[in-house]
Amino acid sequence: MESLSQKKLEHLELVANRLRQDVIAMVSRAGSGHIAGPLDMAEVFAAMYFHILNHNPKRPNWPERDRLILSNGHICPVQYAALAHAGYFKVEELKTLRQLGSRLQGHPHRGTLPGIETTSGPLGSGLSQACGFALAARMNAKNPRRPSWQTYCLMSDGECQEGNTWEAAMFAGKNRLSNLTAIIDRNNIQIDGFTEETMPLENLRGKFEAFNWEVLEIDGHSFEEIIAAVHEARAIHERPTVIIAHTIPGKGVDFMENDYLWHSKTFKPGEAKHALHELRTLRGKIVGEHE
Repeated sequence: MESLSQKKLEHLELVANRLRQDVIAMVSRAGSGHIAGPLDMAEVFAAMYFHILNHNPKRPNWPERDRLILSNGHICPVQYAALAHAGYFKVEELKTLRQLGSRLQGHPHRGTLPGIETTSGPLGSGLSQACGFALAARMNAKNPRRPSWQTYCLMSDGECQEGNTWEAAMFAGKNRLSNLTAIIDRNNIQIDGFTEETMPLENLRGKFEAFNWEVLEIDGHSFEEIIAAVHEARAIHERPTVIIAHTIPGKGVDFMENDYLWHSKTFKPGEAKHALHELRTLRGKIVGEHE
């Protein structure tokens, strides 16, 4: 992984902004879809596909690639946008989100779209799948202590209310899957309201530590912190790592931020246009700051 230069930081900021614009345009055109989560994970996806992952869009099934497992599949619009801009398929195809016969459905489907490692939809399954990938990498490696790829599992905080998540956490901790890094979108919302009112998750750090995980907490909108945390996770060889990324749901759009109703909501007339104008204005400010 290359170091984060000022030029690269500017590029990543612009990519994250572009991903947010694509999410708004895609969901607006489709007439349905999830919005708050895709918007708040834009920095994480930009960092993963444009700085962190060892991958090759021209060879999506390259055996040595890092595996990225999206557990909370409903935020797939931001992954689709990241994959398209990374070169896995044409950006124009983003316009087909949720259309009949499209490869870009409301939840990702393995085998339909290049770059999608697993089919996801039922929350709580992704971490178990990621454990399988991480264990396979260790079993296939000539030196089990140096697996040939890293496995990353992107998760929602709400799915940490699922029992399957903790079965996987136990398995990973017991088997010391140090080549597994989970990143939790700690935006504190879910479809029914705020997580701490629906089914409290705290002490989330303590829970993972009890299952023998290394726990790092970061600002999920800071590229410096995201990349530094992944660097640190790679240097830990005794246990798996979970990065709790504190984010603002609906990040980047003033009337969406911290409003759980935008977890999944249909745009009213003019709302998508307002959101896109705000993001485009911010894009201009980003360019201005780095000139």
